[in-house]
This record gives sequence, structure tokens and C-alpha cells, in this order.
Amino acid sequence: MIDYRIEEDTLGKVKVPKDALWGPQTERSRNNFPTGPIMPVQLIRALINIKLAAAKVNQQQGSLATSKAELIKKACQQLLSLTDVDLMKDFPLRVFQTGSGTQTNMNVNEVIANLCQQLDANVEILPNDDVNHSQSSNDTFPSAMNIAAYQSLTKLETEIKHLIAILKQKQTEFWRVVKIGRTHLQDATPLTFGQEISGWVSTLEHDLHYLQETSQTLLELPIGGTAVGTGLNTLPEFDNEMIKTLSSMYSLAFRTQNKFFGLSSHSGLSATHGIVRTLAADLLKIANDIRFLASGPRAGYGELSIPANEPGSSIMPGKVNPTQAEAITMAATRVMGNDTTIEVAASQGNFEMNVYKPVIIFSFLESTSLLTGILHNFTDKLVAGITVNADRMQALVDNSLMTVTALSPHIGYHKAAEIAQLAHREGTNLKAAALKLGYVSATDFDNWMKPIEMTKIERQDSSSRPEN
Repeated sequence: MIDYRIEEDTLGKVKVPKDALWGPQTERSRNNFPTGPIMPVQLIRALINIKLAAAKVNQQQGSLATSKAELIKKACQQLLSLTDVDLMKDFPLRVFQTGSGTQTNMNVNEVIANLCQQLDANVEILPNDDVNHSQSSNDTFPSAMNIAAYQSLTKLETEIKHLIAILKQKQTEFWRVVKIGRTHLQDATPLTFGQEISGWVSTLEHDLHYLQETSQTLLELPIGGTAVGTGLNTLPEFDNEMIKTLSSMYSLAFRTQNKFFGLSSHSGLSATHGIVRTLAADLLKIANDIRFLASGPRAGYGELSIPANEPGSSIMPGKVNPTQAEAITMAATRVMGNDTTIEVAASQGNFEMNVYKPVIIFSFLESTSLLTGILHNFTDKLVAGITVNADRMQALVDNSLMTVTALSPHIGYHKAAEIAQLAHREGTNLKAAALKLGYVSATDFDNWMKPIEMTKIERQDSSSRPEN
């Protein structure tokens, strides 16, 4: 039983699966490059939208017959209405293919053309001449890269804002809960847990700002540059009309750019992913702070309690692990690896084109999708459930040697150091050591050694206060 059909391209005849919407160029790529992940669905949708926009503009400019343009638009809209799973049945190509993404661009062209034939066999639609009219893989693919990348960031930003909101709730809740500070992994002077959280909040707010600012470069599209940036085979104003049409379709302010830059360089993607990497590094720091402060419960810091989401051991009954923190820290390392991939790939533009495009956009979208998904559960299943072990925090503050810093303005640095060193040697507390040395009276010690006052919480600047 024959389960294929014969199609032909410029290289000859090709056996294509009988029910597949793709054509010979897709089938060649499917067989020549069978390894690695499938091209991301976000990119495929962006390419279909570009084909839809091109059909509109080509019809408007009179370079494509209305009958063909209308049929192409109908096919594109039908594809875009499908679920991701159903849509991707006809887009089987791998990331590791030609570095321009030409085969995926042709996959989209062929699928649209064949769907057009199913919709109306009386109107001939050709993949190259009609669906790809006024376009080249060299300008459609990088335009789709930027569109898909920008869209993925809007979802990531939503999750960052959600984490910030939950952390602000915790900041308010624990604003006056005093704990010991730590620098160099050693005891330092006191602060409140709310103050500590305010640092995490500010970190994420800065990352969000950096991301929003840097990602604006992704709104620049090289569409209309065709093969090498000159716009060969396009009518005047095609690029500007495409920008207007795509802007309307996405409700985004796309703009044109130097197309020789847009085809050969991916600086915007590289720079923006650099901020995603920075976010990942900061999330790793915050997650580590939380899991270390929650370590124990009896043989670690033990200052925090975190939700028990699942059993932590196959052999140790009752063990609970900080799994959400572990997941996000692993994701952070993956993002850092992706950043290296993008950085190296973006450096490999030769003359008029960079030919590492598929791996750049795959790595970018993997990073944003990974962080978006993991951030949601990290926020709701870990951060939202954090509680403090106030007695443990108080005990560590009371037993700390570094609160002696509050005595320095009254008795001097060297005498304060003597008190701390004596207390450490003899295993006593600071008050006992201070009285033994005779440097302070019991009354003065109690007046000067008030941990809540050491936090200077009453004079915090407005950016740290929880009400802001």
C-alpha cells in the first residue's frame, strides 16, 4: 500500500508522506537533519503571521492577485487557529538545520500552499512564488525570531511581577522581625528579615526594568531586506507597510531597522538574553538564600520554614527538601549555558548574514520558557509559604558576637574587639565578657545593645519601606 506521494523541486523528485501538508523541501530537510529538538512553535506562529501580513501587503501593493492573497490569508488564519499540538503536526523540522532557517521558512511556505490547494483547488498557490512573495528566508526568519522572543518576554515579565508582589507581602509581614546578618558567610550585625527581603525585591525590580528597556530593540524587524538587505524583489515601501501591518496584528510598535545589520547580526537578542541571564543569576542567589536559611530543620540555619511539597527521601522518613529552590537553581544554570551559546553564535555573522539563527532563537526561547514556567511554582509553592522561626532568629541574634559593633562608638573599636574575642574564647555571651573586662556597666550595655535599633529600621529610605 503506497503511503506517500511524489513531489518535485529544483533538485528532482521526492517521496512525501501522503497526508502531510509539507512538500519536497521540507521532506529533504526532515531526512537530512533528523537530530535535535523541533523548531519552537512560537517561531512557527510568528512566521505564519509574517506570511499573513505579506499576503495583505502584496495584495495592497498589487503585486499579488487578490484571489491568491485572499486564499493565503485564509490558510494562515486557519493554521493560527489550531492548538500548538495540532499545528506542529506539519512542522517537523529540527533546530539543527541550515543556519539561515531556510528550510523552516520553506516548511511554512509549503504547508500554507498545500492547505490553500485543499481550500480551493481552482487557485494555484506556489510556495516560492506566492506564499514567499517579496520575501526571503534571510529577512522573514530573523523577523520571526525577534517577534517570538519579544512575546516570550511578556510572559516572563508577568511571572517576575508576581514574584515581586508575593515578596512584598512577605517584606511587610516580617518588616520588624530581627535576625542576624551575614557577610562572607560569617556573622554580621543585625537586620530585619523584612529588610533582607527588600533587597530581593529591589534586585528583581531592577532586573525587570533592565529587561523592559533592553527588549525594545527586539521590536526592530529586518523584514523587507530579502536576500542580503537590499530589498531586491520588493516594491517601494514594502518594508514600511509590513511594519504597519505586523504592528496592527500584534498591537506592538514594531519599527524598521538597518537591514544589513538585521540579517547579519543578532545583537538585540544577545543583549536581551544577557538580561535574562542576569535575572537567572539573581534568582539563583535568592533561591539559595531561602534554602540555606531554611536548612535543617535542626542541624542547619533553621531560621525559615518552607512548605513540604513532596517527600524528600526514598530512605529517610519525614525528610523535606527545598525542591522548588533546587529546580530554579538548575534552570538558572541552563540559562547561563544558553547565554554562552547565544553569545558565541551571535559572533559568527559572516559578511551579509549570520548562519546560527535557529540555535540562537531556540536557546533564547528555551531560557524564557524555562524561567516562566518554573518561576510560577517557585513563587506559589515556596515563597508564598515561607514562615519565620522567630525563636531561632532571636537566639542567633542573642548569641552573636557581632552585635558588639554597637559598643564601638561608646568604648572604641579595640575594646569592643576584646569583648568579642573573650566571649568567643570562653564560650560566654557579650554581656558577661563586657562586665568581666569592666569596659561597660550592665545598664549601659542594656541601653546600647538593642538589636532592633541596630537595624536603623525607623530611618529606612522610602525605596525599602514595605508600604512602598
